[in-house]
Amino acid sequence: MNRAYAVLEIKSVDPVARTLTGIASTPAPDRHGDILEPLGATFANPLPLLLHHDRAKPVGTAVLTARADAIHFVATLPFIDAAGALRDRVEEAWQSVSAGLIRGVSIGFRPLANGMKQLKDGGIHFLKTDIGELSLVTIPANVDATILSVKSYDAPHLAATGPDLPGAAGLPVVRVSKGTPAMTISEQITQWSNTRAPKAARMADLMAKSAEKGETLNEAESQEFDGLEAEVKSIDTQLTRLKTAEQLQIATATVVTPTTTTLEATTIRSARPVITVKANVPPGTAFVRYCQAMAVSKGSRYEAAEYAKQWKDTTPEVELLLKAAVAAGTTTDATWAGPLAPMTNLTNEFLELLRPATILGKIPGLKRVPFMVSIASQTAGGTYAWVGQAAPKPVSKLAFSAVTLGITKCAGIIVITEELARNSTPSAEATIRADMIAGIAQFLDLEFTDPTKAAVANVSPGSVTNGVTPLTTAGTSAANARTDLQALLNALAVAGLDPANAVVLMSATNAMALGAAVNPLGQPTFPSIGAMGGTALGITIIASQAVGSNVIALDPGSILYADDGGVSIDASREASVQMDSAPDNPALATTVMTSFWQNNLIGLRAERFINWKKARTGAVQYLVATYTA
Repeated sequence: MNRAYAVLEIKSVDPVARTLTGIASTPAPDRHGDILEPLGATFANPLPLLLHHDRAKPVGTAVLTARADAIHFVATLPFIDAAGALRDRVEEAWQSVSAGLIRGVSIGFRPLANGMKQLKDGGIHFLKTDIGELSLVTIPANVDATILSVKSYDAPHLAATGPDLPGAAGLPVVRVSKGTPAMTISEQITQWSNTRAPKAARMADLMAKSAEKGETLNEAESQEFDGLEAEVKSIDTQLTRLKTAEQLQIATATVVTPTTTTLEATTIRSARPVITVKANVPPGTAFVRYCQAMAVSKGSRYEAAEYAKQWKDTTPEVELLLKAAVAAGTTTDATWAGPLAPMTNLTNEFLELLRPATILGKIPGLKRVPFMVSIASQTAGGTYAWVGQAAPKPVSKLAFSAVTLGITKCAGIIVITEELARNSTPSAEATIRADMIAGIAQFLDLEFTDPTKAAVANVSPGSVTNGVTPLTTAGTSAANARTDLQALLNALAVAGLDPANAVVLMSATNAMALGAAVNPLGQPTFPSIGAMGGTALGITIIASQAVGSNVIALDPGSILYADDGGVSIDASREASVQMDSAPDNPALATTVMTSFWQNNLIGLRAERFINWKKARTGAVQYLVATYTA
């Protein structure tokens, strides 16, 4: 997400509420040479108010108003009664602003489709943006914006004036029209908030008109503004009391537990607690133990079940699965698939570990489709034009193509020793689990991104970059990287895709280099990028060493992805195989085979049915670059 900065200058303190008002951004170029157009900004009020753009550290809320001259804001920091990290964080933020240690604000935004224009000096003119947050920051870049006022009240002042809020005495009585004879506290809060909104909006409108004319408020406008201000203060006081009463109700409320069965309801009424026991083992352990049991037992389910009894206290589902007798399925037997459920749970647990390790698991928005089903993909849009009176309208047609993902599978044989299979210690299980996850993840990542990987009919999919002509990199510096990213996004836009939906893949090495780069002021050029990826120019960056020096931009919605959601495991100790990651096909007279039985080895064969394909030709763009800090 991009940043645009402004300056805070404390001008007054009014003991009513901790509120900051000022200007968040102006159309003047900032120190990076970028320009953000205020009237092109969109946002959904209220926005979160953060500290130093840390999404994990909210300190309040902010309301933005976009005008031609600037984006104005009103930010509020709440009062937290309970001691803890939240109150400490909010107090730190407020004290830093009050003391003048933090004098800057910054908006976090992303550019929208066709919303960027390159400037001659190297900067960017952001014409259309989506603002997601406002942050208090230390180092500003836009020196044209200032805060208009800072309002606060603190505990010592409250203690000196009694239990009511400061300024409450003499406030007007404001009434609302009740929709029902009695309202809950939550309904009252909603009603008072709705009453307050138009009054606050009218106050902002009066001040906006005054600013447009360059004059102070006249007598009538001043009286109207002062009256509205008093009413808003009175409503705020009422809202504060209502929220306090609501918290008291929540603290003393009795939780109503929804039930779906008679047994659950009986258990709750009898006040007998329902205790759930969960094994304290790492995720994927049950799946690994299933593989171990199958390997040790030479494929005999009975022997495997006996072997699995040693884990009945921590992973009883392994023994349950191995003992399950699966009969022939019929259309009338509703419980036929019951014994298969434990296996589904075990493989799903393993896939939950595998997916975050792969690029496919990290990319948001891939279009999931079933195998062997024809999918219609739009390849061209209609034609539209302005039409004069009595003039004919243009006629056009949409273009579609059908894409079908066939059934393909990736498979591998993991060879372990008899001793490792029989060793049920956590270290042995972790070794097997890590090898299976890393091996499959590395293979899938290379197959998905390697430009030299072409599709093989009925065998394997080609990489998404195969057949794509790479763009030319601008160079190795961070500034060149910014140019490269813009070129990739522009290429997607030329292909008729929305760059705002793009995802960029790059190596962790390139990501670390960009994260370490700084501008002449010593500020990070890409503050939101690290070894794990991040964001840049408002788009998601995914880091994986599998992509090498390639920097790949793709539209996830244009990538079709089929996955049966399971991994099948077979075990053998009698087979003879060629111990090679690229075995001869077919075997030759010179092929050296290794006997598992003779060498006291066990082979675990893992298979996963998976496929992918680009629905649109221009959905993937890439270039080759090695960046330096």
